[in-house]
Amino acid sequence: MTVLPDDGLSLAAEFPDATHEQWQRLVEGVLRKSGKEVSGAAAEDALSTTLEDGLRTRPLYTARDDAPDPGLPGFAPYVRGGRPEGNTAGGWDVRQRHTALTENAVLADLENGGTSLWLVLGEGGIPVDGLGPALEGVYLDLAPVVLDAGRDTEPAAEALLRLYAEKGVEAGAARGNLGGDPLGHEARTGTALDFAPYAALAARCAGEYPGLRALTVDALPYHEAGGSAAQELGASLATGVAYLRELTEAGLSVEQAAGQLEFRYAATADQFLTIAKLRAARRLWARVAEVCGAPGAQVQHAVTSPVMMARRDPWVNMLRTTVATLAAGVGGADSVTVLPFDHALGLPDAFARRIARNTSTILIEESHLARVIDPAGGSWYVERLTDELARAAWEFFRTVERDGGQAAVLRSGRLRTDLATTWAERSKKLAKRREPITGVSEFPLLAEKPVERERAPEPPSGGLPRVRRDEAYEQLRARSDAHLAATGSRPRVFLATLGSAAAYTARATFAANLFQAGGIEPVTEGGFADSGATEAVLCSSDALYAEQAEKTAEALRAAGARHVFLAGRGDYAGIDSYVFAGCDAVDVLSATLDRMGVS
Repeated sequence: MTVLPDDGLSLAAEFPDATHEQWQRLVEGVLRKSGKEVSGAAAEDALSTTLEDGLRTRPLYTARDDAPDPGLPGFAPYVRGGRPEGNTAGGWDVRQRHTALTENAVLADLENGGTSLWLVLGEGGIPVDGLGPALEGVYLDLAPVVLDAGRDTEPAAEALLRLYAEKGVEAGAARGNLGGDPLGHEARTGTALDFAPYAALAARCAGEYPGLRALTVDALPYHEAGGSAAQELGASLATGVAYLRELTEAGLSVEQAAGQLEFRYAATADQFLTIAKLRAARRLWARVAEVCGAPGAQVQHAVTSPVMMARRDPWVNMLRTTVATLAAGVGGADSVTVLPFDHALGLPDAFARRIARNTSTILIEESHLARVIDPAGGSWYVERLTDELARAAWEFFRTVERDGGQAAVLRSGRLRTDLATTWAERSKKLAKRREPITGVSEFPLLAEKPVERERAPEPPSGGLPRVRRDEAYEQLRARSDAHLAATGSRPRVFLATLGSAAAYTARATFAANLFQAGGIEPVTEGGFADSGATEAVLCSSDALYAEQAEKTAEALRAAGARHVFLAGRGDYAGIDSYVFAGCDAVDVLSATLDRMGVS
């Protein structure tokens, strides 16, 4: 019996409840029209998407998709957040990153929305003796400072502690992180560091500076080497366990050791995977802490992914970082760093830093994202994805521990191989544009004026590689740029359109989009002889191809075309190759530039 609400507004209450089986039958009907004869669960599987780590996203999630009880916010296993109030008390910590001494940049960040600082010191950053000038005018009892100094962590930490003393900051008021991460440094550089100085810093923080942590478990090296979400989580978990062992052997209690760790993860434009990753990370660390006898929530610092930042059409990076920041906030990160949209080009300018700050401010203040304790709580999709990702990450962590721990897999090369295998598979999707990059592999703008920035300090290298989603296309575009500089024009391809606009527009648009991704300018006006091109693409419907493709290809060759493409699939005389959705765009474009003599 349907009971109407007191206000009489029934909405869908008069309709019978729909069942999962009814929905499946509707899916079967749609698939049948496309030639797929499947039924029941198989119909649902046909609409599922396979992700990395063996995960699959399904088209529909319901209450039947049971996942382990995530608990309550602020209580173990901390899936729903490390604090009962979540980020409702003013939002997350807006942590701004600096790698160079730029006039007024630090103070501008703190005066206009930033709430803490992340300073890269030593190799690839600000000189250690520049820490004082960098923090000139900063109220160190109000603004937490996080250091990232690699092999220079010990002198950088001593310099910061001296500043606290010189500025009269009481030990209890000092907050932040000294940034010790020897395994992260080894992952970046291939150079192992002695852990003793880091243990000494941790002991000092535990005894004298209750608001200051000594160690960071940075998972960015594994993300930036092409690792999947599960590999990033598994590696961070193994690193955290390694640090617990070292610290307890150095004399700290398990509680003290766990209290010295902060975890850093990448937030990507795949918002649901990022939300699930942060939730899964807390769940996994809660399990480790439970076994070790040190219950407590993982402290998380999320950073918008450097891997997703494009060098071409960098303005689109603002959209990517906005989605990533939203995901980090919904996922419950304690601190969030939004990399400026020009991060991949060099040192960010004042406008880029402002946009980065304001990204968090808009989400917190205007979108009210921090008014809800756990915005993703109760989503069947998110809860199920969190569970599946946690299991995949735990399995990867177990393989690392089985092979001797994080240091051992770094030194043996096993971790490098695992990450490279994952990146190779993802690179295939990028090459085939199954994972599109807006402004790069999709909808590129060849006439766009390049954005130029002052060169940033070179980051440490020698260990795991740093990859970017746009790297294959960037190489192609660089070849085109060099050709433009040398000859005054870009390499060109002629689009030979057949029939009416209705017949050719879709495939002509596809072809133009494809070739521009490699820096090849499509020409549609006039005839082939006047185009300045050496290759041509036929663009039309299948029906017109059957009638005209062969004779048109012959005419193009007579006019001087050295290579004739056809946009679509088929088997026509005179056609050298075919371009279509799902073809290897990088391979096609590279071979085309080779034939055109573009070095």
